[in-house]
Amino acid sequence: MRANRVAEEIKKVVGDLITRKIKDPRIGFVTITDVEVTGDLQQAKIYLTVLGDEKVEAETLAGLEKAKGFVRSEVGRHIRLRKTPEIIFEIDTTIETGNRIERLIHELNQSED
Repeated sequence: MRANRVAEEIKKVVGDLITRKIKDPRIGFVTITDVEVTGDLQQAKIYLTVLGDEKVEAETLAGLEKAKGFVRSEVGRHIRLRKTPEIIFEIDTTIETGNRIERLIHELNQSED
């Protein structure tokens, strides 16, 4: 339960940081889709989607990796925890997977007609 509350707070703080404070030109249009925090609050995995192709995704991840220390310190400032969780950024592929499944179902329905 506590991990869920911490995850929601991290989602808000990181979303705000990306839109307002991080000025790296490599970071494109990013949406934080989910944050998973381990039960011991030691790691926070931040899932995100990026508007653009794989090259834009890679550049955005590189920019976020460079800003990871800043992001972690800001999370620590905003969320009072004994130890600030380690931040891990990951591209969220669930939307892409859902679109692929939807397309396959549509193709199957078309072939039956």
